[in-house]
Amino acid sequence: MDQKKVIIIGGGITGLTAAYYLQKKAREEELPIEVKLIEASGRLGGVIRTETRDGFVIERGPDSIIARKKSALRLIEEVGLQDKIISNMAGRSYIYARGRLHTMPDGSFMGIPTKVTPFALSGLFSPLGKLRAAGDFILPKGEPTADQSLGVFFRRRLGNEVVENLIDPLLSGIYAGDIDELSLMALFPNFYEIEQKYRSLVIGLNKSMPKPPKTAKKPGSKKGMFISLSTGLEELVRQVERRLEKGSVLKGKAVNKVERTGSTYQVYLEKGEVETADSVVIATDHFHAQRMLSAYPFMEPFKHMPANSVANVAMAFPKSAIEKDIDGTGFLVSRNSDFRITACTWTHKKWPGTSPDNMALLRCYVGKPDDQEAVNLTDDQITELVLRDLNKTMNIKAKPEFTIVTRWRKAMPQYTVGHLERIAKVKAELKQELPGIFLAGGSYEGVGIPGCIDQAEAAVGNVMEYFKECF
Repeated sequence: MDQKKVIIIGGGITGLTAAYYLQKKAREEELPIEVKLIEASGRLGGVIRTETRDGFVIERGPDSIIARKKSALRLIEEVGLQDKIISNMAGRSYIYARGRLHTMPDGSFMGIPTKVTPFALSGLFSPLGKLRAAGDFILPKGEPTADQSLGVFFRRRLGNEVVENLIDPLLSGIYAGDIDELSLMALFPNFYEIEQKYRSLVIGLNKSMPKPPKTAKKPGSKKGMFISLSTGLEELVRQVERRLEKGSVLKGKAVNKVERTGSTYQVYLEKGEVETADSVVIATDHFHAQRMLSAYPFMEPFKHMPANSVANVAMAFPKSAIEKDIDGTGFLVSRNSDFRITACTWTHKKWPGTSPDNMALLRCYVGKPDDQEAVNLTDDQITELVLRDLNKTMNIKAKPEFTIVTRWRKAMPQYTVGHLERIAKVKAELKQELPGIFLAGGSYEGVGIPGCIDQAEAAVGNVMEYFKECF
């Protein structure tokens, strides 16, 4: 059997996972496959970045993994980190709207009420807003459509107030986007299916959501639906990297372009270096993927696919400095408020063990879709605006003991209306024109750590299928 070489471009969690599983499969099946991972920066992990300081464990990128997504758990177990898994504490969450903090209504599922009483008693909405939301029970289902924005869909079902004071803060917090632009079918096709089947979202959710078993939680349990690692999520990156074969990772090497030469591919690195591969997994964002394959017109849609920038600010205080403490794990901000922050997590409450006992760790976010310039402010300016907004809800007179500002520019790909159709078309033409090249990562078919790991696993399957005839 001839040896085959796979080059994986991009050392974020997608590329890292793909390299690990490909090498593992080649060893287990005794296949002559060489895997090389190429990363432009000097470190692996992409936006997963943990900093430890003065007894704090501080996530500078994502801080959690949704527990029900099993691919991330599989990878954690693969590298022996299962004993470091921790669960978030499911304390109260709040929405800042109508000039004050409101408890998020019990029974909300992604902002959609599944219980009438908590919703009816909530101060988040005016009487007219509540009446309009009740229209979900009587409105007909929408006309079948290939796609529509989240905003259009939810406004039709529940009205503007529920969207702007509850659904938008939740979804914008996840995707850092404008729900009036984001695709329903790419992000939440299940809501479309529920409406088509049950007509009412509220009724449909109550009928279709699985009821948790009575033994699922012990009385008084406060564990939430997210997990992390006690030593920080970057520990996962370190442990996977440790298990990659010696000499299989190139760091600090940017790829300029990829070209087909007969049945193989030439991967051109900066400074004139060239690598030859039989298959290539491009695990970068869509902008870099398009530039590497700019000779191929079918990649053109990626030039126009938006991506938003975000910044987060971690601030440490003595607990005594917070004079107006709040019983909960954080709050989101309504799009109609005058805040420039979009959310605040009380990390010391959400993730016990990440902060010294007498200290508080707050993590705030800036970078609304219509306030992207906030990300470009200086560290001091961002810290000042965060403290100004925080003190509209919490009385913090002391200055933080330290502040860590992290910016992620163009790091949040936007799945706008028609996204699935565009991705399917690109992938179909890629298969036709450049067989053996595969796309994977947050820009394509799922954001978040589990979504990226899912795509890495799929890419491994695609590479093995492509090599099938060779072995």
